[in-house]
Amino acid sequence: MIEKAKVQALVEQWLEGKEYFLTDLTVTPDDCITVEIDQADGVWIEDCVQLSRFIEEHLSRDEEDYELEVGSAGLGQPFKVLRQWENHVGKQVEIVTADNRKLKGTLREANAENIVLATRQKVQVEGKKRPVMQDVDLNLPMSEVRSGRYLIDFK
Repeated sequence: MIEKAKVQALVEQWLEGKEYFLTDLTVTPDDCITVEIDQADGVWIEDCVQLSRFIEEHLSRDEEDYELEVGSAGLGQPFKVLRQWENHVGKQVEIVTADNRKLKGTLREANAENIVLATRQKVQVEGKKRPVMQDVDLNLPMSEVRSGRYLIDFK
């Protein structure tokens, strides 16, 4: 069986000095290797091919037969690492909280401890009879966030 640590070391070696970062790496018991990478400006297929070839150059099919898949994290897929959250600051996201609430809004801040999400809510303003729609910042601890993803808007 191919060791995940060995593949991860190869991926990190290829990533060195590049804008890309690793979002997910799996190695199954039957040696199916899946590598997902991402970057702020998107992933180019040519770079996936280069990474795939780099890994293949350093693994021997004579020693162990394996299946290798290299791709992007996927637009609209849940964020898996903090850097994905950081890359989407200022963009529309959808968050599912630990208590299964779905929140949509603009991601204002993201760090290892919490995120700040600006959501549109009806707020009672002093001097007004009816509530008014306003951006309200919600500060959510990361421990209360089940998942988050970029919100694709086709409007």
